[in-house]
Amino acid sequence: MTTPDLRIVTAGVLVAVGVLVAAVGVTRTGGDDRPAASATWTKGPYVALGDSYTAGPDIPGRRGTPVGCARSDHNYPSLVAGQLGIPAADFSDMSCTGATIADLTAPQRTGNGTNPAQLTALSRKTRLVSVGIGGNDIGFGAVVERCVALGAVYHVIGTYVSDASPCERLYTEDGGEDRVERRIDAAGTRLADALREIERRAPQARVYVVGYPDILSADGSACRRDMSLAPGDTAYLREKEQRLNTELRERAEAAGAVYVDTYGPSKGHDACSGEDTRWIEPLLPSSAAAAVHPNARGERGMADVVLRTIRRTVRRCPGPGC
Repeated sequence: MTTPDLRIVTAGVLVAVGVLVAAVGVTRTGGDDRPAASATWTKGPYVALGDSYTAGPDIPGRRGTPVGCARSDHNYPSLVAGQLGIPAADFSDMSCTGATIADLTAPQRTGNGTNPAQLTALSRKTRLVSVGIGGNDIGFGAVVERCVALGAVYHVIGTYVSDASPCERLYTEDGGEDRVERRIDAAGTRLADALREIERRAPQARVYVVGYPDILSADGSACRRDMSLAPGDTAYLREKEQRLNTELRERAEAAGAVYVDTYGPSKGHDACSGEDTRWIEPLLPSSAAAAVHPNARGERGMADVVLRTIRRTVRRCPGPGC
């Protein structure tokens, strides 16, 4: 979800990591998983919008410009486009690591080049749009960074303190109001505006809003090993992610877009799960992917979910005007 790299304190050591952001690659599906042949809109043009969870930073190999967006050619938009048989000329991946909703309508400067406003790729010819964004708008990466730093301290002196949720307390100490909740509400408002603009620019397109996959395990002990979080803060961060996904769903449905739930299908594949099953890498990645971001398996998993959602949509209404 996020743009800046995390500097994480674990047992007194700073670990530089890339932080959150939301989307995937797909294994080849056949038979019923393929959209109906009559659904010609699934042949594109297809425009993918989003942040680093869409872009897939550090997953080989890299595609497109600017280099600073760190897009992978094995991210979920690329896999979806390939599975649908969309020609390269009709596929535009505008996703960029660090993107916020504001970067959909304004150029985004990266550490290596400037990404044009993502919506500039849309036109009246566009038939398919996916958008996975919002995590950077709530500063989720910075929240994770702070929670990990406080968790490292907790695990050093935890036997002397009673507060097992130091990060949650930090974000709710002002009169009990949760500052992250305020950011989620604001992000929802911005997304609603962006979806209206997408409809204006691409009135014939079907729009899919892709939610974020499950990042942290419900098992606090597992997350202590891989993420150095205090027990209560694991639950707090899970709640905030679920709340963000709920906001994305509600705004998508209100705008007539389709919400793609990647959270449910990714349960058990979080950053605290086993190395051979995880979709999300922990603070110290064991495979080629950014820390606390989807790996190649995660991008494939997200792509599968997107394709299943497209299949259901086509079955309900094959025409582009539905």
